[in-house]
Amino acid sequence: MELRQLEYFVAVAEERHFTRAAHRMMVSQSGLSASVRALERELGSPLFVRTTRSVELTGAGRALLVEANRTLAGARAAREAVAEVQGLLRGSLAVGVEQCVTVDVGALLARFRAQHTNVEVRLRQAGSALLMDDVVDGRLDMAFVTLPGPPPDGACLVPLDSEPMVLLCGSGHRLAGSGQVKWEELADETFVDFHPDWGARRVTDRVFAACDTPRRVALEVYDVHTLIELVGHGLGIAVVPRPVARKEQAAGLCVVPMDPGADERQRRWEVSVATPAGDRPSPAARELLSYLGR
Repeated sequence: MELRQLEYFVAVAEERHFTRAAHRMMVSQSGLSASVRALERELGSPLFVRTTRSVELTGAGRALLVEANRTLAGARAAREAVAEVQGLLRGSLAVGVEQCVTVDVGALLARFRAQHTNVEVRLRQAGSALLMDDVVDGRLDMAFVTLPGPPPDGACLVPLDSEPMVLLCGSGHRLAGSGQVKWEELADETFVDFHPDWGARRVTDRVFAACDTPRRVALEVYDVHTLIELVGHGLGIAVVPRPVARKEQAAGLCVVPMDPGADERQRRWEVSVATPAGDRPSPAARELLSYLGR
């Protein structure tokens, strides 16, 4: 079993598609497919269920994916440890980010890449819950996330910023122009909100549950601009972190503060950087983290 075979296997597992995986790994599809088939023969079990429309992991494939990620992370750490002793910064840096965090991740990565040309920089944008899973499983070196509450086992969180939640609605809405809105006042509204993997959605779900206030999320989206657009068309209201309401696209909407309540900290949107627990961050991750204080 070779590391390259595991890399190809992980790429197919994550992309759920052989052609996309081959493109990501910059190899021919036939070469990648042959490598996966050789791995299956060596292990004596199919790793994927292949159909004309999808590629899904088998039970054996799911078991291998966990260990493959650990093995690849260990191999990467070994290479980076040797490079660190030699006074070099090499290898790769895999970073995750949820959309609209109050950290200019693009500027950080541009500065890092300009100073460390021997490090391959990779970025994944997704919801914070998925990014945390990737950090814990070793697929990401670090991630800028917005999950409320303590981190899961296997990860550490360093707080970076905190913002209140606000109501975003059209100018004709009954609450437009209000000084402040209580969460309980929104019980009968139709909501536009993010996917449950997003940190902002988890904040709102948690607060409405704590207030024992049911709500109806009729429109669920994966990006900030679509949420703003739907609210602008009057299809619902949204409770969002204040930075979302400051977007240029939201200029025509009304922004109303939400009641912070006695448990104000539990009702805020927290931006943090997540790194794996236990082992120290990789040399490249430590270097990027050092930029946050400069």
